[in-house]
Amino acid sequence: MRLGVIDVGSNTVHLLVIDAHPGAHPLPDYSHKVELRLAEQLTPDGAISEEGAGRLATFVRDCTEVAETRGVSELLGFATSAIRDASNTDEVLEQVRRASGVQLQVLSGENEARLTFLAARRWFGWSSGRLFLIDIGGGSLELGAGMDEEADAVATLPLGAGRLTRELQLAGANPSEGDLRALRKRIRSEIAAVHRPLVKVGTPHRVVGTSKTIRSLGRLCGAAPSSEGPHVPRTLARDDLAAWVPRLAAMPPEERASLQGISEARAPQMLAGAMVVEAAMELFDVDQLDICPWALREGFILRRMDSL
Repeated sequence: MRLGVIDVGSNTVHLLVIDAHPGAHPLPDYSHKVELRLAEQLTPDGAISEEGAGRLATFVRDCTEVAETRGVSELLGFATSAIRDASNTDEVLEQVRRASGVQLQVLSGENEARLTFLAARRWFGWSSGRLFLIDIGGGSLELGAGMDEEADAVATLPLGAGRLTRELQLAGANPSEGDLRALRKRIRSEIAAVHRPLVKVGTPHRVVGTSKTIRSLGRLCGAAPSSEGPHVPRTLARDDLAAWVPRLAAMPPEERASLQGISEARAPQMLAGAMVVEAAMELFDVDQLDICPWALREGFILRRMDSL
């Protein structure tokens, strides 16, 4: 069957059309996406702004037209922390449904972590043994650990790169030393609070990082470009990342956008994202992680394929 999945993330809204068959690798057919940056489209009371909700509804409606053109037999959609944590979630979902006919499924943070863990497990396989997952999006950080396809322990924290950038206003100017210390303390204290249940699962045989932020940081630290294909091994070393954090802090966003692997749209978030990943790697004693090209969207697709 040809399946269409609309992924409403905190930064990007992405339609992926795939050919799905039980027991087979999902084969991408077409991709259609836009940077809406919903995590930054919030009013002072925590609601998705009228403009943000309107742009989302319009894009999802456009996705239905693209899906019809591409011969999609089933169109699904899900939303993550930007919609989940908004004070007007139900209103936004209803506006999208009226405009497009699509009823977005709002994933819980735990479900988000479990689906991303499933994607990493399927990509790296059983031979990887016990996995530990680090996934950072625009709105939240997800962590998971386990031996099987279902993680034995997961955690979700409001430490997304876009969220922290917006809350601490890092995007507009270089942060002061005091700003950086406060951010570092907050990140590490929140991760430390979920440390014990995750390490009780056991020492991982492989640590995996997913999401665009980690892929960008990997490229910044010397990983192969995406043009070389998804099957080229890519890693991110903690020492390399730690060396980049003060350099990113000293750069304005427009200068970060000139670095390899960092787009203009994501440049403002890269400092906060790098600080979160570095903290997670240090607190869980990770020297190097393997970068996985699959993440939440693929986990959602795999779960649906399993049900066919």
